[in-house]
Amino acid sequence: MPEQKAQAQAPTEETTSRGGTVWALVITSVAGFMAALDNLVVTTALPAIREDLGGALHDLEWTVSAYTLTFAVLLMFGAALGDRFGRRRLFTVGITVFTAASAAAALAPGLDALIAARAVQGVGAAIMMPLTLTLLTAAVPQAKRGMAYGIWGAVNGLAVASGPLIGGSLTEHVSWQWIFWLNVPLGLALLPLARLRLAESHAPGARLDAVGTLLASSGLFGIVYALVRGPIDGWSSATVLVSLSAGVVLLGGFVRHGMRHKAPMLPMRLFRSRAFAGINAASLLMFLGMFGSIFLLSQYMQIVLGYSPTEAGLRMLPWTGMPMLISPLAGYLSDRIGGRPVVAAGLFLQAVGLAWYAVVVAPDASYTAQLPALIISGVGMSLYFAPASNLVMSSVRPQEQGIASGANNALREVGGALGIAVMSSIFSAQGGYESGWDFVNGLEPALWVGSAVVALAAVAALCIPSRRRTARGAGTPAVTPQDELIAV
Repeated sequence: MPEQKAQAQAPTEETTSRGGTVWALVITSVAGFMAALDNLVVTTALPAIREDLGGALHDLEWTVSAYTLTFAVLLMFGAALGDRFGRRRLFTVGITVFTAASAAAALAPGLDALIAARAVQGVGAAIMMPLTLTLLTAAVPQAKRGMAYGIWGAVNGLAVASGPLIGGSLTEHVSWQWIFWLNVPLGLALLPLARLRLAESHAPGARLDAVGTLLASSGLFGIVYALVRGPIDGWSSATVLVSLSAGVVLLGGFVRHGMRHKAPMLPMRLFRSRAFAGINAASLLMFLGMFGSIFLLSQYMQIVLGYSPTEAGLRMLPWTGMPMLISPLAGYLSDRIGGRPVVAAGLFLQAVGLAWYAVVVAPDASYTAQLPALIISGVGMSLYFAPASNLVMSSVRPQEQGIASGANNALREVGGALGIAVMSSIFSAQGGYESGWDFVNGLEPALWVGSAVVALAAVAALCIPSRRRTARGAGTPAVTPQDELIAV
């Protein structure tokens, strides 16, 4: 009994009178919205940034990739810092860094300064983002987490997908700098709320893994840098080959380190769970296909079809607006029937939507022809977000939820960075900006690749164990992915 009581009062479940469920949901959702929004808020502003600051396609890629890259490679480290030094404390540090870097991006006098500020933004987001989910999990009773994750996922999904609309509207009606100024008042408002309304928590026995962080960060940077530079320097150039080879070797070292070290940043034993391995593979592939597609489609609507930034964002609303409507329902369904069928269905629909777009894309494509692809993609993306978060957090023990959240968010962001790099490479190899047909010739094969990658994500989701009921009685709980991990 004393041991059970101690477990029940573990810091990972700590809540105080200041850390109510509603406040935790509001604060973590807004913080997640800020971090997720900045993944793609720049995309519809790229033509305006290019006109104002100059730069070629590969330079503009770095205004997106600099953020996603630092975000991706430091997410697990950010989660580990929170586990070790206090999740609320590091959450406020992340907000501070993110807000200050947003102001620096808005004031950037040139493209290099903008890229540098975006990289620092990614650092702040990497500290802040994984802690949103662990802080929310600690504040919400287990029976209500599905709906809470649904709302959190809806807000984050809306941010990812509405980035082009928000960026386009601000760029057209104010200036592109305001896509970054927007974060400043939000960040300043969140800081006192987080301090007063969130409970502090730690993970018992948490340690920092400097070697693992260095291996993962360096390896991911090497691979993504090679993918970005490949179309420019040539795939057989020494720079690309050395960067790619070094990245693969370093990531191999990271895996080996995770298998042998006593307290690694990411214990490789977690991947023995089919649930943990399946949802992380699905997340990586989903973001690879989706991010690369949105990056190119937002430019297609403006450069080829002639829409203004706001018009382009509004026309993407059937895709971008769906998460706010459907994600809470998806979270509810995942509580009722399990996350696996909901996530798999969403990913298959997302793949169908991208394939449909590849079929109808043309220099003079009507909006009516594009609309079914946008709706199908929006429904698919909405069904993915909330159940995916639930699957991640239920696939590990409570004391491992911080690093699990960090790992999943890291793989999503790696997927996003890889998606932009890979699909931009396909676009550059097959087309360009010279004419509408030239753009479409590059966009079409990239969309087919995006569709195929998301379809693979759906297959990975089907590898997650389904929810099963034992025959011990009507009130017996389902066998969860966490039970499977513990059994392993």
